[in-house]
Amino acid sequence: MHGLILAGGEGSRLASEGVGVPKPLVRLGGEPLVVRLLDTLAELGCETLTCMVRSDFTEVFRLLDGREFGAPLAVRSCRTPSSLHTLAEALETITAGPVFCTMVDTVMPPGDWRDVYRSTDVALAAGADAVLVVTPFVDDESPVYVHRDGAGRVLGLGDDPVEPPCVTGGAYGFSPAARRAAAEAVGRGVQRMRGFLSWLVERGGRVAGVTVPRIIDIDHEADLRLANAWLGSPQAKA
Repeated sequence: MHGLILAGGEGSRLASEGVGVPKPLVRLGGEPLVVRLLDTLAELGCETLTCMVRSDFTEVFRLLDGREFGAPLAVRSCRTPSSLHTLAEALETITAGPVFCTMVDTVMPPGDWRDVYRSTDVALAAGADAVLVVTPFVDDESPVYVHRDGAGRVLGLGDDPVEPPCVTGGAYGFSPAARRAAAEAVGRGVQRMRGFLSWLVERGGRVAGVTVPRIIDIDHEADLRLANAWLGSPQAKA
């Protein structure tokens, strides 16, 4: 699989709270988020790495310029209206094959990243069009709830809570078919990643859910404190 990081968002909530660097440079465990994720994707075995970076995040481009991560890296500039548009732009540039994708602020312990990557690979090899990483840990001001059947197949996404709790986690797998569908969805006016996944399900695409116990996404300073404390705990290091 090819590895992809989406870092095209503004990070406006962190900025409004006084964080003075772009989100990809926010430090987690002493490392910038983007560096930590690139190291993770390389260690997981991704054949290539692509990082989509908002065009005015010049500090990020300087940080990554010439840096090596054990797999070929392409850092690409973007200024897109939604995460789906960033995804579609990226997929056009990546060599043929399945893609393992994450938002730049998705946080999991190393063991969970390994489990998610393996499970995504298995699901795509078994015929899934896409994979959505989900978690029962709900700690988001606007969670996207995921409806699944007994086999774990995603039936829909929405704002209404489900029982047991199940929300999106910011990491995905895409087959070649889903890669083509992303471009089609943009052409049809679909917005955002959640919109694309909903559209894919509605048109009969097979979207598999892969569950991990807990995922944190860094939208606020409080999320960053929580993530640093969590990753430093014995449970996360196990």
